[in-house]
Amino acid sequence: MAGAKEIRSKIKSIKNTQKITRAMEMVAASKMRRAQERMRASRPYSDRIRAVVAHLSTGRLEYHHPYLVEREPKRVGFIVISTDRGLCGGLNANLFRTLVQHMQDWNTKQIPLEFCTIGRKAEGFFRRHGGNIIASLVQLGDKPGIQDVIGTVKVMLDAYDLGEIDRLYLVYNKFINTVRQEPQIELLLPILPNPALVKAMASEWRDQSGYSWDYIYEPAAKELLEALLIRYIESQVYQGIVENVACEQAARMVAMKNATENAQDLISELQLIYNKARQAAITRELSEIVAGAAAVG
Repeated sequence: MAGAKEIRSKIKSIKNTQKITRAMEMVAASKMRRAQERMRASRPYSDRIRAVVAHLSTGRLEYHHPYLVEREPKRVGFIVISTDRGLCGGLNANLFRTLVQHMQDWNTKQIPLEFCTIGRKAEGFFRRHGGNIIASLVQLGDKPGIQDVIGTVKVMLDAYDLGEIDRLYLVYNKFINTVRQEPQIELLLPILPNPALVKAMASEWRDQSGYSWDYIYEPAAKELLEALLIRYIESQVYQGIVENVACEQAARMVAMKNATENAQDLISELQLIYNKARQAAITRELSEIVAGAAAVG
């Protein structure tokens, strides 16, 4: 029964692992609900300020802010949002794969790349595979606040202001539903006109002016646009973070659910093997007893 004993030990070990994965699944489900609430609460503001800035980018402005002016890309920056922990399926791997494919276009043009990483997995990825990290932020936790990301975002904005980068992209996972999360690469700077978004806004606001307008600024265009556009960048990065947190918890819940089910399948298979081994041992012992009785008789 040495084989059966080993099988019993494996079954016990897998059952212990199954208890852990089931507990992690329930914890992730609870965290996912709270993360979805934060994500949905911040989406209206993020969408509205994006629409306002898109509307602004198409106007005939008296002051042309540098963020609204496109320039030839000589160096490109990325803000990459990942998770701090693993055990969330292929969430981070899919994001990095999409990013690497996008990076190949810039590498072909021999344009240097700069990275700001948010999350330990992104930091580790670029340190292992190469990448000039100029800012890094880890351990944001499950309840990130916009004040936590302002300093990191400012590093990239300062680099853009100084001309050290000419494009700034935001890379994150967007929450679609519990089983679907999509990697996103969005251009943050420069802020270019978005005809589709402006058209939707024109319909909503009943604007028939042909999208050629100016604004009356109070107190002054420079100060107002400076504050508005920085707030826009910060809000988009924060929205990317809360979206990614919701994706992380959903992916972890699904991964732990799959692990629990796989553990149950493995336990069933091992239980069947154990029963066969035990039956074979009993049959062998009975045969030995019958043979012994026949020899005595």
